[in-house]
Amino acid sequence: SPHVHSPVTTQTIMRDVLIALAPAMIGAVYFFGLRALLVILVSVAACVFFEWAINKYILKNDKCSICDYSAVVTGILLAFNLPSNLPLYIIIIGALFAIGVVKMTFGGLGCNLFNPALAARVFLLISFPVKMTMFPEVGQMTAYADAVTAATPMANLVDANLCDLFLGNVGGSLGEVSALCLLIGLAILLFSKTITWHIPVSILVTVFALTGLLHIAYPVEVATPWHHLCGGGLMLGAIFMATDYVTSPMTAKGMIIYGIGIGVITMIIRQWGAYPEGMSFAILLMNSVAPLINKYVKPKRFGVIAKK
Repeated sequence: SPHVHSPVTTQTIMRDVLIALAPAMIGAVYFFGLRALLVILVSVAACVFFEWAINKYILKNDKCSICDYSAVVTGILLAFNLPSNLPLYIIIIGALFAIGVVKMTFGGLGCNLFNPALAARVFLLISFPVKMTMFPEVGQMTAYADAVTAATPMANLVDANLCDLFLGNVGGSLGEVSALCLLIGLAILLFSKTITWHIPVSILVTVFALTGLLHIAYPVEVATPWHHLCGGGLMLGAIFMATDYVTSPMTAKGMIIYGIGIGVITMIIRQWGAYPEGMSFAILLMNSVAPLINKYVKPKRFGVIAKK
């Protein structure tokens, strides 16, 4: 440094993330039909538009930030956290909150404290709780007004079919239903070295260990560890949300601490909270702790001799 340069850019990283998101996107369209594709397209278009408009007319910035594809990734991840029957105006409100409030207010990509898509999901959940928790049955392609809704498996995880949870033949948000598609995305991210194993593995192992102990103690009330791993937004959050470069720790040790924290908080909310799914809240809470982890968990500087 500064003479050795890496070919990796923000654009190439976001491109690899988009490739990894493709299996879950295909799965969402397969299970929920063209309505799922409409939700994704509206979310992406709104996120890209708001970032362009804020840059041009509010920040007066001539640099084209939408060309790095980060707004596209945010739009897809936001859509993955929404039911396919959600009214389109709510999706646009969520995109405005993700880009305008969570991302651009802090200075754009690299400066935001919280994951924009997750923060928007929680904002919409608080603002529109009924519409955000009315999930269509698999195979429905209708809009919100005409949909026949079903409870998400997280509401009664003990009785959920494990095979359906793994494949995605269940109700829920677009991108969280198929554990298989998400695991394919994880393999792509690891193979391309876009992420490391530390955060997703530490989250999944923590949840597996805690649910295993709880299931042994309360086998009737608590679902098996496999149900918890495949159910809800755990896989989506662990693979694509918690691993966000901007809002996660920078060191391997810090990533493991961060992942364990997400796993513990998720299980506390799932088992004893009023809301059946706690992944979104857990990641946002640990996002706020990430700067503190970076401050106290640092690698030894080159040339510094450890004190005896």
